[in-house]
Amino acid sequence: EVQKLNQQLEEKNGEIQQMINQPLYEKEREILRLQKSLAEKEKAQATSDVLCRSLTDEAHQLQRKLASTAEMCQHLAKCLEEKQRKEKGNSDDQIPTEIPNQVFLLLLYNETSLQALICNLQDENRMLKQKVAHV
Repeated sequence: EVQKLNQQLEEKNGEIQQMINQPLYEKEREILRLQKSLAEKEKAQATSDVLCRSLTDEAHQLQRKLASTAEMCQHLAKCLEEKQRKEKGNSDDQIPTEIPNQVFLLLLYNETSLQALICNLQDENRMLKQKVAHV
């Protein structure tokens, strides 16, 4: 058993000597390969960071646009209410009731579109994070 262990030790020492005696150019080639791989991964990370930042900015812009649209709709609704109060006895009651419905539908459409876009952005962000983690 001692002889087997000595033989295994000699084999391991031989492997170590072989690695030490390996030509310098092979070591350098491996280092260059690893550096290239690292550079590719850093480039992919930078690209995904830029995409995430861009998508986040776009989501914020859409949120601001939705907020301004909602504010405008509220203002129009208030103006319409004031107009209705002034024209209370008028026979054109149908037109004022249609306008608030249009404002409401516009607001609902914008909010639904924004929510769908936010969901898409979140999914894409999650996929990019998974890719980054994989890399």
